[in-house]
Amino acid sequence: MALYDQIVSNNFVIAGPCVIESESILFKIAETVKKIAEKENFTYIFKASFDKANRTSLGSFRGAGIQEGLKALEKVKKEFDLPVTTDIHEPAHAAMAAEVVDILQIPAFLCRQTDLLLAAGQTGKIVNIKKAQFLSAGQMKYPIDKVISTGNNQVMLTERGSMYGFERIVVDFTGIIDMMKFGIPVVLDATHSVQRPGSLEGKTGGNRDYVPFLAHAAAAIGVKGFFFETHPNPEEALSDGPNSVYLADFEKIIRDTHKFIDLNKSNN
Repeated sequence: MALYDQIVSNNFVIAGPCVIESESILFKIAETVKKIAEKENFTYIFKASFDKANRTSLGSFRGAGIQEGLKALEKVKKEFDLPVTTDIHEPAHAAMAAEVVDILQIPAFLCRQTDLLLAAGQTGKIVNIKKAQFLSAGQMKYPIDKVISTGNNQVMLTERGSMYGFERIVVDFTGIIDMMKFGIPVVLDATHSVQRPGSLEGKTGGNRDYVPFLAHAAAAIGVKGFFFETHPNPEEALSDGPNSVYLADFEKIIRDTHKFIDLNKSNN
């Protein structure tokens, strides 16, 4: 079954470290999460970024770069027989990344960038558009239309919360319901939604304790896709450590989330 068909028909999880740090960390996460996903009957897509172009400060770690990053993702893909995804920031990245990845992720702050969306759509790959923190759910119709205009109907949306100031992100679950009405897969990004941007003296903070609650709530309203950043040692992660979940806690989060998926099914 094609990956997009799996995503449409089954529960799925997108998970990995925020940014590519080392091959050993990538392999440890991929191996661990794959076993958990298979046990809980989730389609698993491995995620890691080759570049974090949107950092709070100039000195923040950005990543391995596109060439080395794609090599690392290709190794994960072949070693563990997994679909992979990464975010792109410029139209020129689309074709390069599409040679390796199965899903092109459009960062939230760039979801209105027409040339980027068109370039992603033209690759024929699945395009996952993250909703900007400053857009309503209804306004996501227009980024979807841009991708579909290329003849590529393999589009999905990811909710990662809205920003109202006060260094806090808020998830509007009614907005998620509105996006589900577009008839394409919708994902809840449970870890970026607990960020506290710029709260750690030039770095992004967060509170991973809230992650399970957001995932459970999304599952309870019928969301099928769940995005998590996870790391064996979040305190040592080079990006997004405060909102990344411990790899050791990942199985419980997925198992408990599945209970809410089952609850939603029983109520419908």
